[in-house]
Amino acid sequence: MKRGIYILLISILLVSCSDFQKTLKSEDTAAKFEMANELFEAEKWNKSYRLLDQILQKYRGKPQAEKLTFMHAMCSYKLGSYYEASFHFDKFTDIYPQSEKAEEAAFLAAKGYYFNSPVYSKEQKETIEAIEKLQLFVNQYPESSYLGEANQLVKELDFKLEKKAYEIAKQYNKIYEYKASIKAFNNFLLEFPGATLRNDAFYYRFDSAYNLAVLSVEYLKEDRLNDAIGYYNALKKAYPNSEYLEAANLMEEELQQQLNTFTTKS
Repeated sequence: MKRGIYILLISILLVSCSDFQKTLKSEDTAAKFEMANELFEAEKWNKSYRLLDQILQKYRGKPQAEKLTFMHAMCSYKLGSYYEASFHFDKFTDIYPQSEKAEEAAFLAAKGYYFNSPVYSKEQKETIEAIEKLQLFVNQYPESSYLGEANQLVKELDFKLEKKAYEIAKQYNKIYEYKASIKAFNNFLLEFPGATLRNDAFYYRFDSAYNLAVLSVEYLKEDRLNDAIGYYNALKKAYPNSEYLEAANLMEEELQQQLNTFTTKS
């Protein structure tokens, strides 16, 4: 019984593939339209896309063009071709701004840019572009049902930019470029005032200032000790319960001890 069902399913599949290949190679535009629609509804994105790609230009200016253009973009999106999908969804919203699918197309275009955003360690041009596209969508459709998701995507992309800036500043600290690290952390804190990594940035800025001071040449040391203590006070004020405070307190004690030698000399 099971073997018979298996053979039947294989037969149906072979017939289906055969029908698709025949339609794909035919000159019957209407048949391609019908099968592309059926395959789209069945979520057979690749096959539907291949047929749509053949007939889309032939329907330009016709009533069916709106539906076909949206389907073509959606197939690209479902297949993970996000650059192409965003391009076609953007084109759809330009041509059919009054379409009932315009809002969905605008959101999926922006979301395609989100998927093209690289890991934080790489160049973030696409990330910035994705944030701009999503923000444009939010401004254009402030009552959209996609609003919550759009805001969450922006939040994730913002963190990626934050993480990149933070890691650059921390890398300077790791390679003993303490002046560059302090400057980079100062820029980070100005650029990302509500950053998730703000507590960490305050600590590692202080850590860089501490190392710059204790390793400093004598004629620069007093000023750098005072600067480092200032960064310690900033950390303690901003995060009185910071997990870094125990280590920071010990570092501050050493800074005070070294600073006291300058007071004794004077």
